[in-house]
Amino acid sequence: MMIARGWVLALAACGASAAPARPTTASNDSSEAAAKPASTDSPEAAAKPAPASSPSVTATPASGRRHTDDSLIGVIDRPAPAWQVSQWFNSPPLSLEDLRGKVVFVRWFMGPSCPFCSGTAPTLRALNERYGAKGLAVIGMYHHKEQTPLDPRQVEGWIKHYGYRFPVAIDKDWTTLRKWWLDGHDRSYTSVSFLIDKAGVVRRVHLGGLIAPEGDDIAAINADVERLIAE
Repeated sequence: MMIARGWVLALAACGASAAPARPTTASNDSSEAAAKPASTDSPEAAAKPAPASSPSVTATPASGRRHTDDSLIGVIDRPAPAWQVSQWFNSPPLSLEDLRGKVVFVRWFMGPSCPFCSGTAPTLRALNERYGAKGLAVIGMYHHKEQTPLDPRQVEGWIKHYGYRFPVAIDKDWTTLRKWWLDGHDRSYTSVSFLIDKAGVVRRVHLGGLIAPEGDDIAAINADVERLIAE
């Protein structure tokens, strides 16, 4: 995943590194949009954080080696599609419909070989601990990028490694990630994060990479979460 620091209206993306084989999408977290899976996000394209008062944030600059499209057209202020995932941890299977009435923060991540996933883990834990009882549902979506085959037992171990107590699902073959973010675009990141309101509408997007426990990104996220909980 690449390190993107913009908190964008209605969406967030992890670096777009090689997706599971499918001819229609070539997005890659690390500008290596090759067919071979990459285990880490590339930090080559960092975005400036947008002012907290702005309704949208500067998209991640495109790498000099390829043109990327981080447009939010068709994403912001639209209902989030139903997700299609294969396995849940820390929870029975959930649907977006099950979470109506809650604010939902969805983050795609991979294993600890990705420094940005490890660096963002404390932020996700803090969001869950601070707002979980107030109406926020934090949802982790694991998307596999390792050289080795997908092993749910390994994913479960990584979830424990990160200290995640909130629901986590495996997005096998990136089915939901493609539908929500990648299809038809060459995105900078796959570690995207979506903030969804109580009615199921995407209101904000973080383009991906690191969300540090302190700084402008998390300050803007906290403000948006509090505002949507209060609506």
